[in-house]
Amino acid sequence: MKQLEADHQDADRPRAAGPSGTRLTAALGGVLAAAGALAAGELVASFATPSPGPVVAVANRVIDNAPVWFVELGKSVFGLADKPALVLGTIILSLVLGAVLGVAARTRPAVGIAGFVVFGFVGLVSIGTDAQGSWAAAITASLVAVVVGVGILLFLGSTTRVTREAEVGLRPRSVPTSGAPVASPTDPPVSRRRFLSFAGVIGVTAAVVAASSREIRNRSSAADARAAVELTPASAGELEEVIADARTGPVGSTPGVSPIIVPNDEFYLIDTALTTPQVDPANWSLTIKGMVDNEVTYTYDDLLERSETIVPVTLSCVSNEVGGNLVGNAIWRGVPLTDLLDEAGVRPEATQIASRSVDGWSCGFPTEAAYDGRTSLVAVGMNGEPLPLKHGFPARLVVAGLYGYVSATKWLKEIELTTLEDFDGYWIPRGWSKLGPVKTQSRIDTPNNRSEVAAGADVAIAGVAWAPDRGIAKVEVQVDEGEWQEATLGESLGPDSWIQWLLPWAATEGTHTIQVRATDGTGTTQTSTPAPPAPSGATGWHRITVEAV
Repeated sequence: MKQLEADHQDADRPRAAGPSGTRLTAALGGVLAAAGALAAGELVASFATPSPGPVVAVANRVIDNAPVWFVELGKSVFGLADKPALVLGTIILSLVLGAVLGVAARTRPAVGIAGFVVFGFVGLVSIGTDAQGSWAAAITASLVAVVVGVGILLFLGSTTRVTREAEVGLRPRSVPTSGAPVASPTDPPVSRRRFLSFAGVIGVTAAVVAASSREIRNRSSAADARAAVELTPASAGELEEVIADARTGPVGSTPGVSPIIVPNDEFYLIDTALTTPQVDPANWSLTIKGMVDNEVTYTYDDLLERSETIVPVTLSCVSNEVGGNLVGNAIWRGVPLTDLLDEAGVRPEATQIASRSVDGWSCGFPTEAAYDGRTSLVAVGMNGEPLPLKHGFPARLVVAGLYGYVSATKWLKEIELTTLEDFDGYWIPRGWSKLGPVKTQSRIDTPNNRSEVAAGADVAIAGVAWAPDRGIAKVEVQVDEGEWQEATLGESLGPDSWIQWLLPWAATEGTHTIQVRATDGTGTTQTSTPAPPAPSGATGWHRITVEAV
């Protein structure tokens, strides 16, 4: 009897108002509220393209402010998938924090509401300070996200209020005790089903909204504008014949060797952009400013009309490991950088050419590198077509012999003449070398490492070698500890282009080690000393092991 009275007294104690239910349902409600907020923010921001949505904007701020060790850890763990991993991590962290706020709001709704307001503020600042963002888009997207998130949190919380009361056999507090049915033990499952029904609808809706926002972004005016561009016919002269000979010759036609010209959709992609900047050339211009006599501005049409220079140039990322594939050769078309610089009038004290992208990325290289005879272009075309969006449309820089992190600005917006002391590009404060000359390198494309070859047969050992702006004079191959043998070089497209090479090898049964080295046009042979990519590019000889059976 006393126990029943105690239970009755406990049941009559006032309970906290607001969202309730079990911790699990409260956490799930918080997750769905966060998902809904993110989806709503992304949808609103997609109508303001190129302004990024909250997820990408926050991830961009992480990239911009992360310490070097964090960036390098991401690269080592995820490789080329580091950017998608960062975006996914941002989403997961947001959902986890949403779950925490959902549990907190179970007894203190104000805490959950305040948490979503803070989320909104972080998104607002991230979008507003983004190089492609706008404060109008930031305010609108963040406000909508907060309203949607808080609304879902409170709504799902209200659907679980009965569950908690029913679990202890209580009548709903709003129902008079006289003549009212007492909640039975079967009520909680009914309430949970109601909650899960709403949760399912909200989850599906959030997914559809997120997908719709992505579809809206993909329908960009930049893609339509690029499709409408017609490059005026321009002859590549003897280059076209040399390329044809390289493709059909005994070296270039060797199965497994890299093509002399890498197709656009196979060309390596390395940049800090989490999403491809969408630049409408009708609203784009390139400005050259700083230590110049006259600040000049060029429209896209200005560059198209003057883009008569067509040249092959091999580009390489400083992060490329020995034997890696972050390197490629393409035919670039554009306007010589020096022509544009001369029109601006470079002052003698300007020792560095700094450049910036529409998304805020920057780099810089010595002014003398543009004037020492190497190829340096403001490029508008790649392999016979307008620059692909991912490779920098409408315009980018291409400078032979320099790693991309100091020279290859995509989605180019401005060029500033300054000094080496007064400006550091994006990667310099993060520990990379101020100067970035491409190291002489060679790579074995075939046979593959740890593959099997036929003993007693002639095996083609082939690959590519590059030393942009210096050219390749010789490639040598060593099998096991034997003598270095000089390989046959393919057709040369010039000193700025990589070259294919071939060495036939009579394979004998057993395990063999094969390595390669190149000598550039200055007579310098690539060093055998191994070094990692950081801070100025990897060195060493590419080595593979094969089994002849």
